[in-house]
Amino acid sequence: MRFLVHSFYRILFAVCSLVMITLALPGRWSQLSSPGFLVLALTMIVGLGQHDRETSRPGPAWHGYRALGLVTIGSGLVWSLTPLQHRDSGIPLILLWALFSVWSSLRLVQRLAAERRVSQPVIIGAFAGYLMLGLTAGLLCCALETIQPGSFRDSGGAGGGVLGPQNATASGRPVWTFSFVRLIYFAFVSLTTVGYGDVVPATPQAQMLGISIATLGTLYVAVVMGLLISRLIAAEAAEP
Repeated sequence: MRFLVHSFYRILFAVCSLVMITLALPGRWSQLSSPGFLVLALTMIVGLGQHDRETSRPGPAWHGYRALGLVTIGSGLVWSLTPLQHRDSGIPLILLWALFSVWSSLRLVQRLAAERRVSQPVIIGAFAGYLMLGLTAGLLCCALETIQPGSFRDSGGAGGGVLGPQNATASGRPVWTFSFVRLIYFAFVSLTTVGYGDVVPATPQAQMLGISIATLGTLYVAVVMGLLISRLIAAEAAEP
């Protein structure tokens, strides 16, 4: 069982890294990140939806988590294939992804807390969880921008919009064809509480989302660091 958990840590890190690499690709190649988010959600369902077969049977929480993950993937597919002009398709995505990402983070922290010692897979899992938070937070920002265009303002770019002046007018195109790299970037900047200021939340909803992302990022780091440090102290105390 522990081997499977450690394998999941590595797979989650690999998937998050691949999504970020595709986001950095030039031109339309960055659109490959759209299916990457669905793969990320599926990885979270499979890895974090596992239960301890030796001690318990799947309970309501296990079934509920997997069901929520599948519904979240469905909402992501609908949102990505819907033209930008149909803004309401992003509302279920925001609600479901927010709940799914928070629940996933809690389950990941529980897995990390069950580790008896700090090893390379554990560190990889902790870092993968941070990347997972940033990517899911970025997806929430993207959905909010499609629901309320102009929620985020690019103060350093021409036209002032995060989608760019040409993309913003092509409202008949499916959502997955747009580039949301700037919003993913904003999510990670908020998560790390760096705050460069080149992408600015312009509406109250976007501002509250930015605050939530920064708060969750700080809380995740504090909790995970506390767990890792406690395991290191316990390991040193156990040595003769």
